[in-house]
Order: sequence, then C-alpha cells, then structure tokens
Amino acid sequence: MSITVVYGSDQGCTRGIANRIAKKLNGKSLDIKKTKPADLEAAHLLILGSPTYGSGDLQSDWEDRIAVLDDADLSGKKVAIFGLGDQMTYPECFCDAVGILYDRIIAKGAQVVGFTEPDGYDFSYSAALRDGLFVGLVLDEDNQSEMTDRRIEAWVGGLA
Repeated sequence: MSITVVYGSDQGCTRGIANRIAKKLNGKSLDIKKTKPADLEAAHLLILGSPTYGSGDLQSDWEDRIAVLDDADLSGKKVAIFGLGDQMTYPECFCDAVGILYDRIIAKGAQVVGFTEPDGYDFSYSAALRDGLFVGLVLDEDNQSEMTDRRIEAWVGGLA
C-alpha cells in the first residue's frame, strides 16, 4: 500500500512531523509546493498536514497551492489529516487548518480516517473539532512537545 504525506511548512516543524509520520508508515513525504494532483490520486492512503497560522488560516503554501487539492480526484480516497497549532496563544482557533482541509476533502468525496480525542488539550474553539472529536491528529509543539511522540505513535497505529 502506497502512503503519501503532503505538507506545507515555513519553518520546518510541520515538515519534520510529516517526515516522522512517513517513516513510521514506510511512506513518502512531499512538500505541497512540489505536489501535483496525480501525486494525491496515486496514494492508497493520503495524509495531509498543515500548521494553523494567525487567526485560523492554512499555511501559506497550502493557500497558494490549494488548486492541487481541488483538481485531484479524491472520490473514495482514504485520507488522514494532521496539523500543528498553539493552544495557549491561539485558543480560539486551535488547529483550524485541520478543519479547513477536512471540509475540502469531504467535499471531494474522500473517506477521512484518523479521528482523535480532544482529551489533554486546553483551547476554547477549533474548526478541527466535529461531533466531539478532532478530524485528525492535532499537535502543539509550542506547549506540549513532550506528548508528540506518543500522539503520533497512537495515531499512525490506527491508520494502517
């Protein structure tokens, strides 16, 4: 089964997480800046990752290249999402980028996997929270980096 992790990253943190996830799943990671719709379509499991910027925005490379996602045929595709955010500085939009990507891929007919519990986080709102669960893996490297390895391990274990 081919696994592709597509990420956007300005300062390298999301790239590092994407590479760790890809390694654990024997997959490959691609920067959204270099990704084509065919790359998304070819994966048996597609994993998308973005940090949340400002007041709930996608990372800038994702914003610039969202057409790659929009142009891909994701009907029935198994897709997981991860994102990074800062629950202390931005509690009102914690990991909103995950929710933004979720809405896009659901509209494309994808099958989302990898929902996670919000236990252990402290925030007031997140667009990534639906029906009491995060629609993917959310990480806070600024305030809870010591929990990242455990969270990644548990999440990838449920994807394969």
